Amino acid sequence: MTQTATTDLTSRRARDWLAQADLRPTRQRLSLAELLIGDGQNRHVTAESLHHAASRADVSVSLATVYNTLRAFCDAGLMAEITVDGTRSYFDTRIDDHPHYYWEEDGTLTDAPSDSVKFERLPEPPEGAEIAKVEVVIRLRKG
Repeated sequence: MTQTATTDLTSRRARDWLAQADLRPTRQRLSLAELLIGDGQNRHVTAESLHHAASRADVSVSLATVYNTLRAFCDAGLMAEITVDGTRSYFDTRIDDHPHYYWEEDGTLTDAPSDSVKFERLPEPPEGAEIAKVEVVIRLRKG
């Protein structure tokens, strides 16, 4: 595939991704969407790591804009936010329910095999509440 064809495919993926959620394709949203899903692969990013990737790709965008854009992507259902320890959030382009490994040494988040975790039942939520989501994060360190 030529560089132009690759760029066109990356751009089309980003536009289609935003369109499926009815998000306006601003320059910043398109640029960040291309970095996130342009190659068709899923990503786990922090706002800081995406900001760094944008800088390396010569995309001029502030860290605040990255945070706001990631929040808009989550609110639109394009991404899921995974909070690891209350201070650090990761953003996942794979939005189906699935477990994660958190690698303590380098602070990365990766997918765990979906069939590796099984729940027989969940607790009944308190009256007037419903379970919105169950997150499974398995913390790992080298042994």
